[in-house]
Amino acid sequence: MKPIVIIAAMPTEIELLEKALEYSNRLKIDGFEYSEGAIGNLRAVVCSAGVGKVNAAAATSLLINRYQPKLVINTGCAGAYTGSGLSVGNLVVASEEVLADDGILLSGGWEDLQYMKLPSVEQRGMSCYNLLPLSRHASEKAMQLADYYGVFLMRGRFATVSTCSGTRQRGEEISSRWCVIAESMEGAAVAQICLRCGVDCLEIRGISNHVEDRNMKKWDIPRAVEAAQRFLLKYIEEMNRPDVPEIQKITPEI
Repeated sequence: MKPIVIIAAMPTEIELLEKALEYSNRLKIDGFEYSEGAIGNLRAVVCSAGVGKVNAAAATSLLINRYQPKLVINTGCAGAYTGSGLSVGNLVVASEEVLADDGILLSGGWEDLQYMKLPSVEQRGMSCYNLLPLSRHASEKAMQLADYYGVFLMRGRFATVSTCSGTRQRGEEISSRWCVIAESMEGAAVAQICLRCGVDCLEIRGISNHVEDRNMKKWDIPRAVEAAQRFLLKYIEEMNRPDVPEIQKITPEI
């Protein structure tokens, strides 16, 4: 049975998921530590890979190569852009990921990878530059599950940056350029590797802060990552029910 792989940046972002693992083992591959076990009937691999695109891409590639999963889930916290309508503690699921600051800075301003004629992925006749699609089936299932349980979940395009937006002005620049709702430092890297390998990718995050002039006193990372993990456990519970074709037939427990 093919497992699912769950990747986050920091240990706090997978703490509840690791606790949910049965028959778990702690393993290490090429410098990345992860837990392997089961959640219900599903084999699951859970890894906190570290911050940033390089860590996320390397861990995703290693775990896909080792386990050949049926689904990779990227989770953690994210910042919400001004105008998104999101509040701290809300959940978001990615429809697309954007390599938001990959490009070139010219005297006349910033240009993207398409301007440079440098695709980030060329696969099966498709060229992707800064925009990377994720599994629509997986995100749609998440939206249906959230609707059934009355959980607020917004689907939209996410931005991945190497330099976090620490001012409102920078956040508004990125959000207006790319029409994005949330920002992280890893999501596009995970999506890009999954796209190359032909593996479905789902990204669900909790909103820990707004992208504004940086003031961490307004942040609530514990609330954001707990909300994301608890929802993912319900999502995985639904995956454990192959005999139940409709979400509406599940008895609610939250």
